[in-house]
This record gives sequence, C-alpha cells and structure tokens, in this order.
Amino acid sequence: MSKRFFAEFFGTFWLVLGGCGSAVLAAAFPGLGIGFLGVALAFGLTVVTMAYACAGISGAHFNPAVTVGLFAGGRFSGKDVVPYIVAQVIGAIAAAAVLYVIASGKAGFDATASGFASNGYGDHSPGGYSLHACMVSEFVLSAMFVIVIHGATDRRAPAGFGPLAIGLTLTVIHLISIPVTNTSVNPARSTGVALFQGTWAVQQLWMFWLVPLIGGAVGGLIFRYLLAEDTAKS
Repeated sequence: MSKRFFAEFFGTFWLVLGGCGSAVLAAAFPGLGIGFLGVALAFGLTVVTMAYACAGISGAHFNPAVTVGLFAGGRFSGKDVVPYIVAQVIGAIAAAAVLYVIASGKAGFDATASGFASNGYGDHSPGGYSLHACMVSEFVLSAMFVIVIHGATDRRAPAGFGPLAIGLTLTVIHLISIPVTNTSVNPARSTGVALFQGTWAVQQLWMFWLVPLIGGAVGGLIFRYLLAEDTAKS
C-alpha cells in the first residue's frame, strides 16, 4: 500500500503543480501568456505523463472523484478508497505550497486577491455563472470523465492508449468549464489551492467536493450497468 500511496501523492502533486501552476504563473504572462487553452493542455498533459508513470503502481487516479467512481464501477476495493483520497489531498496541498512559494517570489503577489487558480461559483465563477449552472457542469463533466476512464482502461480498449484518452478528456473538460468554475472535477485539486487562497475559495469548497464525488459515482455506475462487458455471456 505504501508504494500505491506515494504514487497517488506524486501523481496528484504533479497534476496540481502543472495545471494550477500554469494558471498562476504562465496563463497571463505579458506577451507570452498561454491563455486558458494552455492551462487546459497543462492539466491534460500532467495526467498523461503521470498515468504512464504510475498506472502500473496505483492505477493513476490522482482524484477522489475518480477513486469513488472506480469503486462505484466495481473496479476498486472499498478498503482503499480513504487511503487513496488522503494521499491525493496531501499531494495537492503539497503542490499548492510549492506553487505558493514560487509565486510569492514576484513582488506584489497576493494569493487571496489573485484567486490562486481556485474554483468558484456565483460571484467567483470566472464567467459569473450561478451555483446551479456550476453544479450541473461539475456533475456532468465528472461523470463523463469517469465513464471515459472506465472505457479507456477496459480490457476491450486498445492497449497502451488509456492515458492519452484520459488526458485528452481532461483537456476537453477544461476547455468547456474553465469559464464556468475554473474547472475542478477533482476535490483534491480544489482543496490544495483553496487553502492558500484562504477566503471565499474555502467557503465554496463544499460544492467542489460534493458534486464531483456524486458525479464520479454516477459515472461509475453508468459504465458498470450500461456499458461494461457482460461477463455472464463472455
């Protein structure tokens, strides 16, 4: 379990450092900013790279909603759900701490005022979307993400391409929902940066735990009962 724990820790660390780091440090850099397309690609690429590195060790979840979704889909043991989520949250907080130290090296940086790549709804949605709209976005996209993960790692899927499909899906998810919630679909990612933003992001964090976890569970159940191979006939 210790190797699996550390794989989830480092995988989530890389996802948050790469994805949120691109948003905090590079998205709006004068003259060279990568924009939200670059941020979306950064999140997707972190998952691709660490999935290839860690899938054989831990399954490369890096996300509590994915862990819950795989459990709901019958792919993951219930006894390992909490240890995986703990590892993911610790990895996200550690990455946010490193990012905070780096970002603080620039004069005038303020994690609270900048938002620090945190997720939000209502007044703190990048596009001003309501709580209802943000909940629908996070629910549907979390469910779809878990469905893709189940399908891409199914024994019927082309071997070796799972991480690419999963990373590209996360990129698409960000392209859709950065304007809505700044894209969570991952409670650990939301938690890490919210703790350093320190005000509204912490107050709104409940939604970015509740809705992605429910969405992930529903996605797992959809694949399990509607799309999975019928083993009784195989």
